[in-house]
Amino acid sequence: MPAVGVDIGGTKVLAVRLGPKGPEAECRVPTPLDRPGIVDAVTEVVDAVASAPDSVGVGLPGMVDAAGVLRSSAHLAGIAGLRLADALQERWPTAPVWVGNDATAAGWAEHTVGAGRGRGDLLMVTLGTGIGGGIVTGGRLVGGAHGYAGEWGHMVVDPHGPPCPCGQRGCWERFASGSGLGRLGRDEAMAGRAPRLVELAGGDAEAVRGEHVTAAAREGDEAARSIMADLAWWLALGLANLANALDPEVIVLGGGLVDAGELLLAPARRAFAGLVEGGPLREVEILAATLGPLAGAVGAGLLAGSSPAAGSYAVP
Repeated sequence: MPAVGVDIGGTKVLAVRLGPKGPEAECRVPTPLDRPGIVDAVTEVVDAVASAPDSVGVGLPGMVDAAGVLRSSAHLAGIAGLRLADALQERWPTAPVWVGNDATAAGWAEHTVGAGRGRGDLLMVTLGTGIGGGIVTGGRLVGGAHGYAGEWGHMVVDPHGPPCPCGQRGCWERFASGSGLGRLGRDEAMAGRAPRLVELAGGDAEAVRGEHVTAAAREGDEAARSIMADLAWWLALGLANLANALDPEVIVLGGGLVDAGELLLAPARRAFAGLVEGGPLREVEILAATLGPLAGAVGAGLLAGSSPAAGSYAVP
């Protein structure tokens, strides 16, 4: 019987069945916005890929405690308080269940079978609508005292910066995420300095999104490349802070923004070298994730398959 991993995002619930050589099947449905709907959606996609799963792991966006309860989510606030681990354990009483943070799961996947395979000390940074992450040190996943480790998208990097859905101002993800890229692009477009972005957005400067900036940068548009360089600096600032605190061997970047490739990674690496303390003394690789949009589901499945009990972070 197979392990199944599920990734719950803002728009979709994705399940994958894991086999000896990787994902063997997948199913996705739109993300419901209510608690019963989430439980039903997870049940639906798991049943679609494995009628009798050996184990079930689920990654959620937000603060998930060690008991598998979603305590807070800036992007799925309507389901905060959901006791998903308990509900799934009732559905599959004999299968180990793991429920935790989606980026934490992605970090374990990249450490185990992805870009950071074989690296004992790894940081995962997921760059999507927001920023999440995971920590592997000494080959073990770190959950923290409450299971909330890796919420570095909400490090405040500018106390006078734009408001964040979490209630603070100037969080790192306001500057270095996909939504941050869109904001930087709109600012330049509305100031009249990025006409190509306005064209790509259908003539409306307020409709500029991160994907428009990335597309224009690939075309060679100078304004878009300048915006990408600004994003890379903000990204590098946060990465340098993390490296100063945690001294990783490798930082793996995942999420939709990484599709920009070296347009983002090259300037981020250059900026990082100048921002991190003792830059020449450190050997920190910054790599693109290799598992793409399946990373969270794959990691959740791996954690469930390795975990002796729901919510456990004690993974060998």
